[in-house]
Amino acid sequence: MANWVNGTVIEAKFWTESLFSLVINAPIKPFIAGQFAKLALEIEGERVQRAYSYVNAPSDDRLEFYFVVVPNGKLSPKLAQLRVGDTLQVTDEASGFFILDEIPDCQHLWMLSTGTAIGPFLSILQEGKDLERFEKIILLHAVRYQKDLSYLPLMKQLAERYPEKLHLVTVVSREQCEGALYGRVPALIENQMLENVTGVSLDAASSHVMLCGNPEMVKDTREVLIKTRDMRKHLRRKPGHISSEQYW
Repeated sequence: MANWVNGTVIEAKFWTESLFSLVINAPIKPFIAGQFAKLALEIEGERVQRAYSYVNAPSDDRLEFYFVVVPNGKLSPKLAQLRVGDTLQVTDEASGFFILDEIPDCQHLWMLSTGTAIGPFLSILQEGKDLERFEKIILLHAVRYQKDLSYLPLMKQLAERYPEKLHLVTVVSREQCEGALYGRVPALIENQMLENVTGVSLDAASSHVMLCGNPEMVKDTREVLIKTRDMRKHLRRKPGHISSEQYW
């Protein structure tokens, strides 16, 4: 059973009308980069809770979460109303296996995300542990509009931190933007555009793919990788090339 503790908002930032981040202080137990916690508010006498990935590195005690306001949602609109000094509840122990410890050694590690699901990858890269196992890491963030690339400045800082290792790719699906690819992630894999822009091969012999995002992207991308790259889902009992985490 989850053990809930109180967290205090120390920073609240709206990136767009529907995307926002909260930074909180809370007495949590140590977590592993890539894991998630549950956040909750008491609403009309009921604890309403949802799972959210940590954006911050485990070594950073400023706990950061990235949200999208879900229209008519029970929790996210209320979280969006929180301001500095307000409180919420958080589980003191993190969960999840979307972590580097579960990823087999490979030459190229592909981190493919959509929307707010970039969070666990930012946590992993900010922590910076165990990255020497990979020759190249590709961090992809796919969004609808350019304004939704909230963490692009941080992504660029990370690219400077790992200049020979980390490749950044941004994808925008609903408008043409300079410096970003246009379209959907599965199509960009199928037409080899991702390999062309990064100069990194995406195949079963050299690569492992971590997928994090909306279920449609995860499902369609997995199918393309299986069909066109001879990859298979990664399981502890049967190692493969594709690890995934869906965001709802």
